This record gives sequence, C-alpha cells and structure tokens, in this order.
Amino acid sequence: MRQNKIFSLLGIAMKGHNLVSGELQTLEAVKKGSASLVIVAQDASDNTVKLFTDKCSYYHVPVCRWGTKESLGHAIGKELRSSVCVCDAGLANAVSGLITEQQKEWKGTIEGGDGGKNGED
Repeated sequence: MRQNKIFSLLGIAMKGHNLVSGELQTLEAVKKGSASLVIVAQDASDNTVKLFTDKCSYYHVPVCRWGTKESLGHAIGKELRSSVCVCDAGLANAVSGLITEQQKEWKGTIEGGDGGKNGED
C-alpha cells in the first residue's frame, strides 16, 4: 500500500510542476538548489548511482534508491526514468517518510520478522 501512496505522491508532484525527471534535469535541479529529494531507480546503472550520490552529497540534497526505472516513469506518466527529483519540500518529506517506512518493513521481512506489519498498510 505504501508503494501506491508513493507513486500517487510522485504523480501529484509531477502534475503540480514540483518534480523533474531524467538525469540532466535532475542534475540541474540539484545544482540550482531547487531539489528537495532525489530518487534513483534501483535498477539504474552504477555510474548513475555514483553520479547522484556524489552530487547530492556535495549539494546536501537527500537521495534514496527506490523503485525501478519502469515504475518511476509510469508513476509520472513518462517512459523509463532512472532518476526523479521532487522540488517541493513538503512532498519530498512525505515521499521520503513513506520510502523509509517501506524499507524498514522490507528489512524486517527479510530478517524473518513480520516487517512491522500489524495488519495495517
């Protein structure tokens, strides 16, 4: 369920012109200081991951790995996207929080726990 909420928030950000996608546009937003959160697809190339990890670290922009190129593109009504950048701080915080919660659940599931699920999603 959180995954659907994340996709919905990314779609809302796109419609509200608070999201840019693609490597060049994402890098430009990071350098200009308009980036609040960068999401790099889990199936992005090692070079892409390093590029965004380094740039976001230098410019103090949160970056996370989540989703696939196909799912990120689909969420915003585009083709495959290796990276997206949320430019609205409120939406970025909401998306980041949901991604963090989901990753904690997955880690708990992998380690043999219930993933923090109490029948709620």
